[in-house]
Amino acid sequence: MTRAREEHQRVLSYCVVGGGISGLVAAYRLRVAAGPDASITLLDPADRLGGVLRTERIGGQPMDVGAEAFVARRPEVPALLAELGLADRQIGTTGARPLIYSQARLHPLPPGTLQGIPAQASALAGLVDDATLARIHAERQRPFSWRPGADPSVAELIGDRFGAQVVTRSVEPLLAGVYAGSAATIGVRSAVPALTAVLDRGARSLTDAVREALPPAVSGSVFGAVDGGYAVLVEELARRSGVRWLQVTAEGLQQAPQGWELIDDEGARHHADALVLAVPAPRLARLIADIAPRAAAAARRIPVASTALVALALPGGTPLPQQSGVLVANGERLRSKAVTLSSRKWGPRGNVELVRLSFGRFGDDLARSAGDEELLAWSTQDLATLFGVRTEPVDCHVQRWIDAMPQYGPGHGQLVAELRAALPPTIAVAGGFLDGIGVPACVSAATRAAASLVTPRVAR
Repeated sequence: MTRAREEHQRVLSYCVVGGGISGLVAAYRLRVAAGPDASITLLDPADRLGGVLRTERIGGQPMDVGAEAFVARRPEVPALLAELGLADRQIGTTGARPLIYSQARLHPLPPGTLQGIPAQASALAGLVDDATLARIHAERQRPFSWRPGADPSVAELIGDRFGAQVVTRSVEPLLAGVYAGSAATIGVRSAVPALTAVLDRGARSLTDAVREALPPAVSGSVFGAVDGGYAVLVEELARRSGVRWLQVTAEGLQQAPQGWELIDDEGARHHADALVLAVPAPRLARLIADIAPRAAAAARRIPVASTALVALALPGGTPLPQQSGVLVANGERLRSKAVTLSSRKWGPRGNVELVRLSFGRFGDDLARSAGDEELLAWSTQDLATLFGVRTEPVDCHVQRWIDAMPQYGPGHGQLVAELRAALPPTIAVAGGFLDGIGVPACVSAATRAAASLVTPRVAR
């Protein structure tokens, strides 16, 4: 029997640090691959599992107060739901479209764009000035140079080719909604991978590249969600994985004669032959500083942002527009960066109108410094500014996500490759700071992490 095969048979004890979607998917995949006899311990100090997938009852209705949707055309989440027997719980949007709030006015979300990047000038008519429209129209006639593999910031590329107004009024509102960051701090290779793939193949202009990279029109909803909230998925993953959940914080990590020992905040030690570390980048860096210093250094180079979310239940019949929400351009007088009209986006639930308002961008301290009452006051003010609605909510909830939004800066992909390569072979990482911030990417990274620990490994 080969040494790798002997190792594969011996590894029956696993620890997963982090009980968010990444940790839960990793634990479930470990259970499926390693079988019912494997010991799988999950360490997470929270009051419930799920991490930023958190469902609360607002106005008597289940409502997600973290991530709320996934890209339906990506296969990971629909496939996972089907595997868990939850395919019938997947729902789509009503088809309502979002708006952009820029220059103190509401505008339709520009059609035919890639993350707000236009394929033709007419898509941004009314959102940017005539000079910018002329610049977009003439972009194909200007000399264009692109180095394959390059990863400038979104602002650098789009601002140079199409102008600053396209960045601030069309592109950045979408990026702020996804990353809680800015176009100046997010790499184009992470934000728009389909675009950089076309550029790497030798597109002659940015306009040509956007046109080629636009996804084909599809019938049905672009986004999906889980009926009853993400809690439905979280609970089923926890049940199927059969983990032993310990509500403690992993504070230290040491190598053992065979495997690893995690030391928790109560001083207890937990042995594992292999580990999945599914925690945010700052926590990962602290945990592996002594046993994988190069990987820890890479993790420390991934900045994070904090956000806050205010969920409101307004009385049924409150006059809100038939739109899915509003994305707010940077520099506007509104405090929120995005508003989701959940009852319009997903359909009515009960006799309330559910609304989410998101606060906090990379570089500000708003999510930490503002009190709940202040956030609630800003929410009502913003709804009045946007829609003229001054109705008092019948229920509310404030949720903060501190250091939970990783920033995908230029060169992020190379940074993640360095991080993974510097880890010991029996430690794998998962989380939204690796291959994408959305739930599908987290499912994919967690699946990859689990697979690396239960298949025979070749020494590096």
